[in-house]
Amino acid sequence: MSLLPDDIEHFQRWLQERHALDEDETAVVANGSLFPRRAAFGNYVNSMIHPFVEDGRVTHLRESVERISRTDCHWTVTGEAGRSVDADILIIATSHPSPLPPQLLQDALAGHPRFVADPTKPDALAAIRADDRVLVVGNGLTSADVIASLELRGHKGRITAISRRGLRSRGHARVKQELFGDFAASPSKTAVSLLRCVRAVIREAEAEGRSWHAVIDQVRAQGRHLWQALPLEERRRVVRHLRPFWDVHRFRVAPQVEAVSERAIDAGRLEVLAASVASVRVTDGVIDCRLKLSRSDWSVDRQFDAVVVTTGPGHRGILQSQDWIEALAKAGLLAMDTTGLGLACNIQSRALDASGAVVPSLFISGPLARGTFGELMGLPEVVEHAVLVAEQAAGAITECLNERRKAQLANSVT
Repeated sequence: MSLLPDDIEHFQRWLQERHALDEDETAVVANGSLFPRRAAFGNYVNSMIHPFVEDGRVTHLRESVERISRTDCHWTVTGEAGRSVDADILIIATSHPSPLPPQLLQDALAGHPRFVADPTKPDALAAIRADDRVLVVGNGLTSADVIASLELRGHKGRITAISRRGLRSRGHARVKQELFGDFAASPSKTAVSLLRCVRAVIREAEAEGRSWHAVIDQVRAQGRHLWQALPLEERRRVVRHLRPFWDVHRFRVAPQVEAVSERAIDAGRLEVLAASVASVRVTDGVIDCRLKLSRSDWSVDRQFDAVVVTTGPGHRGILQSQDWIEALAKAGLLAMDTTGLGLACNIQSRALDASGAVVPSLFISGPLARGTFGELMGLPEVVEHAVLVAEQAAGAITECLNERRKAQLANSVT
C-alpha cells in the first residue's frame, strides 16, 4: 500500500515509526500481515501530500467542480463557489462514480427512510434500527463492510445478502506466499484460453502446497500486459463473463471484516443467496420483496425493514455521474471506453473523444482509465499509473512552454 512504487514497504515503516497500530489490536494477524484501518492509510496519504501544500507547490481548492470549459488549448475550471482556475493541462482523477441502484429498487423505494442507495455517504446506515430486517443487494467487499459496520452500530436483526451468482469476496491467504506463474511471457489471446491457463497454474500451485492467492496475485501484477494482449471483443468477453469471478478473488476481505460475516452466518443471522429482486412493494413502511433464485424457476418472498445497495460503482453511468463530465462528453471531449469500464484514453492515458482522436492536454488518471490499462483498481496499480500520467503531464508541460516560446518569438519578430 505504499505511495512510492520503488519502496513498497514505505507505508509499513510509516506505521511502525509512528506507532500507528498501538491502539488497533486486530491490525496484525497471525501470519504477521498488517491490516490497518482505513483512517490510518488516510493519515499516511495526508502526511505525504501535506508538505507540498505547505510550501506552495500544490494548491488545494476544496470545492466541487461546477463546470469546465475549453478555449483554444486552455482549460477553465469553475468551482461551485464561482472561483475559476485556468490551466494548460487537465487531469481527470475522480476515481469511481457513485453507485447506481437497480432501477426496480430506485422506482419502488425512492424516499423510503431506510433505503440506502449509496452506503459510502457519511452516516448512510444511521437510519437502520437494531432489529431491522435488512436486505443487502450485492455480495462484494462493500457488502462485507456494510455487514461489519451494522454490527459496530449494534445491529442484531437478520440480514439477507443477494447477488446473481451468490459469490462472496474471498479472504486473504493464511500464510504469505511468493507470486506464482508467468502469464505475460506468452499472453492469452482469448478469454477462454486465459481462464484455462489460470486454472491450470492454480492446479500447479496447489500441487506444490500453495493456494490460489499466489496465482491471482501474479495475474494482477501482470494484468496490464494480459489486458492489452487481448483483442477488444475478448476484453468484452472477460468483462461480461469472467469479471464477477475475478472480483471475488481479487478484492479480498480483511480478516477482521470477514470474521463478522462468518459469525453472522454461523449464528443464522446472515443468509447469502444467489438471487435477484424480481418485485418489490412497500406496505406501511415494510418492504415486501420477491427474490428470484438464480439457475432455478423458484422464487422466495421476504419482508424487510431496510435495503442497502452494495453493487459497487455505477460505471455504466460515468458520463452522467457529474454535470461537468456530462458537459465535456456533449462537447465531444470525453467518451466511454469500448469495454464500458471507464473513460476512453490511449496507452499514454491521453483522453480520446468519441471518434477516437486524442484530446490535447487532457489526461485520465486512476480507475477510470482501466478500460485501456486493465487491472487498475488497487493502490499499487493506481500509483504505478499515476507515475505514468505524471511523466506524460511533465512532457505536456514542456510542449506548452515550447509553444509559448514560439509564439513570443513570432510576436517579437512581427
